[in-house]
Formats: sequence, structure tokens, C-alpha cells
Amino acid sequence: MAALGWLTPRRRSATARSVLAGEASAEAARKTALALDGTDEIDEVDESDEDAAEEAEPAEPEFPVAGDDLAAAFFDLDNTVMQGAAIFHFGRGLYKREFFHRRELARFAWQQAWFRLAGVEDPDHMQDARDSALSIVKGHKVCELMAIGEEIYDEYMAERIWPGTRALAQAHLDAGQKVWLVTAAPVETATIIARRLGLTGALGTVAESVDGIYTGRLVGEPLHGPAKAEAVRALAAAEGLDLERCAAYSDSHNDIPMLSLVGHPYAINPDTKLRKHARAHDWRLRDYRTGRKAVKVGVPAAAGVGAIAGGAAAAIALHRRRK
Repeated sequence: MAALGWLTPRRRSATARSVLAGEASAEAARKTALALDGTDEIDEVDESDEDAAEEAEPAEPEFPVAGDDLAAAFFDLDNTVMQGAAIFHFGRGLYKREFFHRRELARFAWQQAWFRLAGVEDPDHMQDARDSALSIVKGHKVCELMAIGEEIYDEYMAERIWPGTRALAQAHLDAGQKVWLVTAAPVETATIIARRLGLTGALGTVAESVDGIYTGRLVGEPLHGPAKAEAVRALAAAEGLDLERCAAYSDSHNDIPMLSLVGHPYAINPDTKLRKHARAHDWRLRDYRTGRKAVKVGVPAAAGVGAIAGGAAAAIALHRRRK
């Protein structure tokens, strides 16, 4: 039976590495937000976007509370704000630009397939995937990936934003609150999305860079599960926020630690486990999907370019640590 242990889901708790990842992500997010605040590069919301937001289910009239500067909102990215996974879409763009060699693409495709089929986070296998990813970006310029990310957002991501979730985020902004994306994806990618949507900034996985070049070392661990909660906790402390007044939104049961931190948790397009948990704890639920339950993006059964690109995209779940 021990050989089947990898098939049994396990609940992870915060570790020293997840705390480090969270704190590094919060520090990077605040610096990025300050930089963005001094620019006028945020995209204007066009009339079609406004119409879509008006058609979406509105937030409860009593929440968010206008003028409450001790409150903020934290949004998961994949399948919460955007249909599908950001790293999958980013991987498509990288593949199109021949950023990776075929051998590397095949390796990451296999690793993604294992994660999808196993459904758990085996530490040894995750470490192998993480080391492989870091070896790919090692030596590449941060600015190179940022520039590519801008193009890829326009090509693959812009049209995949959920209007309903965007309306919820806009409600917080209209109330004078800050709104942050919180994702395991690279902050290079998440920050681009946050800026394009007019949000405050993004918390994401942090990779080390020196003089603008990736070193191949990760700061802590990927911003996933408990690490997300640690990032939100660290950012809230730095910003002087009252978490009981804050809101968090996610589709995944992996984000229950983050959702449990705030006074206003929302399950958005929830998976089965999160839906069950949300109902048991009387959390608000919103589902903006239509038809049958949404299909996961990047499932390896579609063994074509898309699946390969999705696996390769895991290599870019990184962000530099500013020095």
C-alpha cells in the first residue's frame, strides 16, 4: 500500500519555505505596485468591457464598504479571474516563439501530465520539476520575459478574463480599496495582467535574479496553497490592513488557507472540494461558467502543441527578487 501513497491527497501546512515565499512575494508586489502607481500605463476599460461588467451578477450592496481603507481584495488568477491557467497560455506563446527546445518541451509535458494524473504534490517529484524549470530560465533576462509576456497577454489572455469576476474586482476599486492578484504564476506574468485590468498589483512566485538575469534559484517555494496565505498575511501587515475586513476569491480548494484568512471569502467557479467546504462554512459562491463543469486547461490527454506548451509553461512560474 505504501507504493500507492502518491495517490492519496495530503493537506499541506505552512513551512519555513512557504513563509519565505510569501514574504518575498509581498515585498516584490509592494515594490511593483509603487512603480505602477507612478505611471499612466493602465489600460482604459472600453465600453464593451463596461457593458459586460454591468451584465454580470453584481456584488452585494453592503459590500464592499466604500471608503474602508483597512480593507482590500485578493483574487486568485487561474479559473477565477481568467479562464484557464496563465502559465498554460504563456507557454503557448513561448512555444510559438521557439523559446524552448523540443526535448525540454517533452520533459515538461511529461511532468505536467504526472501532476494532472496524480493529483497530489509529491515533494521529490515537485523538486525535480522545479529544478528543471529553473534550469530553463537560468541566464535569461528578466526584461526579455516581461516583453514576451506583454505580447502573449494580448494574443491569448485578454479575451479570457471572466467579466463577472472583473466586475467584482472593479467594485472593490470603486470603493477605494486595493485589489491584488495572488497566484503561483510568475509575477512577471501576473503583474502584466493586473496592470492591464487596472488592479493594484500581484503576488506571485519569486525567483532570484542578479543584475536582471535569472540565477536559477527560487526564493522559498512556488506561491501555492499555504504560501499564498503567507503572502497575503505579509502584505496585509505591511499595508496595515484588517484581514477581517478583507475579501478573497478563488476557484480551488488549494486556496482554502488564503480564503480562511479573510472575513469575506468567496468561492468563484469552485471545484468540488471548495464548493463543499464553502457550503459547510456558509461562504458566498459565484459561478460564471456556462454549460457543464469547465474542463481543466492543459489536461495531457490532448497530446498536441497546447498540452506540450502547458507543460513547458511551468518553467516560467517565477519572479525575480529585487535587490
